Amino acid sequence: MTDVTKAQELFVQLAGKTIEAMALWAEANQRVLRELVELGSTTAKESVRLYGDLQRAGLESLREGQSWTMRWQGGWKDASDPVAWYQKLMADGVNGTQQAFRLAEESAQAVTRAAERVQATTEQAGKGIQETYAGAVSKMKEIYAGV
Repeated sequence: MTDVTKAQELFVQLAGKTIEAMALWAEANQRVLRELVELGSTTAKESVRLYGDLQRAGLESLREGQSWTMRWQGGWKDASDPVAWYQKLMADGVNGTQQAFRLAEESAQAVTRAAERVQATTEQAGKGIQETYAGAVSKMKEIYAGV
């Protein structure tokens, strides 16, 4: 064989391996993109769910505030006995405060649950991406092992 023929064969072999490597990386990038889209989709779903939970808690808090105001305004007729009126007002205030803390706790728990779900999805996506690139690197080693 002549040097030109050997060079042509080497060029054809390298061109074939390059095309194979490009296809491999295109496939790996497609898998990674799929993982990232899934992560974004899950994050968006969690955001919407969290927004709904927080909105529900806010509306419940507003409803309780309005209810307390109506009870307070209606309690003026009981003001003929100032001690009983004051005790009732304080009991309602304590109950309202307890409910406000309960709603704040529920909201904090909703945020925590959403963060935990997003974290789990992020970890899963990270593992998938890592496995994809590890597989791509090992296949690259196989492709160029004989060169």
